[in-house]
Amino acid sequence: MAEPAATKAANEREAMGEKGGGGRGKRLLLGRFEVGKLLGSGTFAKVYVGRNVRTDELVAIKALDKESILKGGLVAHIKREISILRRVRHPYIVELFEVMATKTKIYFIMEFVGGGELFSVVSKGRLCEDTGRRYFQQLISAVAFCHARGVYHRDLKPENLLLDEKGDLKVSDFGLSAVANQIRSDGLFHTFCGTPAYVAPEVLSQRGYDGARVDIWSCGVILFLLMAGHLPFYDRSVVAMYRKIYSGVFRCPRWFSQELTDLLHRLLDVNPQTRITIPEIMENSWFKKGFRHVRFYIEDNELHSIAEPEEDGRSQNDHESGSESDCSVASCPASFSDDHREPLGLPRPPSLTAFDIISFSEGFDLSGLFEETGEMTRFLSKEPAPKIVAKLEEIANVAGFKVRGKDCRVFLEGTREGEKGPLTICVEIYELTPSMVVVEVKKKAGDEKEYEEFCINELKPGLKHLMCESPPVSKTTASIG
Repeated sequence: MAEPAATKAANEREAMGEKGGGGRGKRLLLGRFEVGKLLGSGTFAKVYVGRNVRTDELVAIKALDKESILKGGLVAHIKREISILRRVRHPYIVELFEVMATKTKIYFIMEFVGGGELFSVVSKGRLCEDTGRRYFQQLISAVAFCHARGVYHRDLKPENLLLDEKGDLKVSDFGLSAVANQIRSDGLFHTFCGTPAYVAPEVLSQRGYDGARVDIWSCGVILFLLMAGHLPFYDRSVVAMYRKIYSGVFRCPRWFSQELTDLLHRLLDVNPQTRITIPEIMENSWFKKGFRHVRFYIEDNELHSIAEPEEDGRSQNDHESGSESDCSVASCPASFSDDHREPLGLPRPPSLTAFDIISFSEGFDLSGLFEETGEMTRFLSKEPAPKIVAKLEEIANVAGFKVRGKDCRVFLEGTREGEKGPLTICVEIYELTPSMVVVEVKKKAGDEKEYEEFCINELKPGLKHLMCESPPVSKTTASIG
């Protein structure tokens, strides 16, 4: 339920550290962000709550000291963190909006998550099974998304898991994260990192480790903590705690169901080779209860969620639980799909103005309407928009792509995950004349090489009979006088 306007405004004032109705006298960062109270601080950074003065939205501002970063040799580390945060945009991951800098500071402008840490919730006692499962589903969804993009968090713990105003989980603090290109020649990571209670035994052995399997171990420790209210391996002595972790011996409380106990023993398997994998977790019967995919896409640099339709075989208990999570990612808005296709009833394509045409071509040289670059192709067609869209659906179906669209804007979405996400192609249709349209094809997400191969092998051959031939270009010069 949405908060009443007065309550929401009061909560925002409290977050900003304001007692009254305004933020007069507060520091303004680069003329754009009002800086509020301090949320937390570390060795190299401080985090403040802020407000975007243009949109009035709350943000989190992470301020890093340039001199400390240079002295600590952390320039590459900071650059990697920025790159990772831009790569892993997901509903259950704290979003980096932009990076700003002054002579002495670097500022990360990030999503403000106002519900506090998951640690604060579990510190009050164990959670009920459905609530703990919901958080675990969201955590696994975010971790699976990161791993598909070659990103490994390596410091997953309840202090790094935040809750938003809806009670949804947000993974934060990618400062210790690693990417696939940091792996050594033996295919493993060797940097010792993580928080003692959540670190995997193979990290302790210092012989190298698989980043994905280390994250899965940490997820197992978090799940145990959520359900039991205490850690599976703990001792006041860090050395003694490491011995317990290395042995992998733990006891599940009597209130754990057998399904949960079995899953935890697979998550906390000291042998990384036999430890459960993300795909296996997704198929686990305990995990799947109440699980519903939440898909999303990024358009105009904003993240939008798409709720998946209910599955036919869902049980009544699943409907009642109402849990939502995400393990599948879309990169385009939903209007129609090939699973439940309805008559398109496409409206007339939007008309191109004279300014649009001039932007496509140089003067009256219409060859610009046939432009082709690395990530974009444009061509003319005399066929109506519904016929073009129907052909696109046919091509997508053969290639195993999903089709989504809105009006005369259609998206073809691949299913194969990679570091840059699934290949997503946007096709837009514009009316040039009542009998002629311009079709523009662009890569919106995914690997450029995969896009080129799809265009050459699938898209262009399939659309060839719908294209008009490029007109011969006749360049003339006009004299005046």
